[in-house]
Amino acid sequence: MSRKVKIILNPMADMGNAWRVANDVRPIVSEYGHADWSGTVYPTHAAELAKQAGEQGYEMVIAMGGDGTVHEVVNGLMQLPEGRRPLLGVVPVGSGNDFAHSIGIPAKADHALALALNGEPSSVDLGLMTDENGRREYFDNSLGIGFDAVVTIRSHKLPVLRGFAMYLTAVLQTILLNHQPAQMKITTDAESWEQSSLMTVLCNGPREGGGFMVAPEARNDDGLFHYAMIAGCSRLTMFRLVPEVMKGTHGRFPQVKMGSCRKFSLTADRPLYIHADGEIYTSFGSNLRRVSFEMLPNALRVVKGEK
Repeated sequence: MSRKVKIILNPMADMGNAWRVANDVRPIVSEYGHADWSGTVYPTHAAELAKQAGEQGYEMVIAMGGDGTVHEVVNGLMQLPEGRRPLLGVVPVGSGNDFAHSIGIPAKADHALALALNGEPSSVDLGLMTDENGRREYFDNSLGIGFDAVVTIRSHKLPVLRGFAMYLTAVLQTILLNHQPAQMKITTDAESWEQSSLMTVLCNGPREGGGFMVAPEARNDDGLFHYAMIAGCSRLTMFRLVPEVMKGTHGRFPQVKMGSCRKFSLTADRPLYIHADGEIYTSFGSNLRRVSFEMLPNALRVVKGEK
């Protein structure tokens, strides 16, 4: 039996190529039967459209875009009561597509759309961040504080590059231009400690930035955050760590602390730059210094592929 489906397309994903991809895969929707389309036109629009879809009785929402589009759709769906929350499908047409990778979605848009329309429901965990002002944000794949948040900010200013090359270039820029560790007090459900940190990442999936294996052990169905922290160190050491993070072997270095938890909170001595699934949460000029996180097991129904 076919579902009532809403497809939310970010036409600007992959530097505007998502329009072409959407046109190419339309015949698959016709084979399925029918689906309604909506395009995003401003930031957070996908979240609004996803919430409206649930209120209008859609049984499935398909996010067609990159990690940012999925992030917004997830936050829209999570505003709905669980009983009215549509099933999530993903068609990855963005730069990183890390969440899609983590749930086994095919890279080819036509294969991904066919899977979304015909696949069986499964579930994923979600992270929930609450900041010192009471603002809440869900994230499905990763949330970074410090170094990789600045990388995300810088990557948005590199319109000529795409995919992994864009993120790698932003990494190199950040090492050279933004090398200021923060002193942090951290508490999890297992321990508390203080340390300097250039980069703190909470992971629900193993990779971010289209290929950086920040937390190779992370799974989005194990009920845990897997975190990685890089302490204050020299620029030379950061250059040394970049290829290790790409391979997921950085945990063997003394400057890196890795672990897992269900809850995580921190207070910093300076403003925090934060990204959630590649979407900028706080940028330069923010004064946010305290945040807390909790893992929500089996929070959202999704269509997964095979890994």
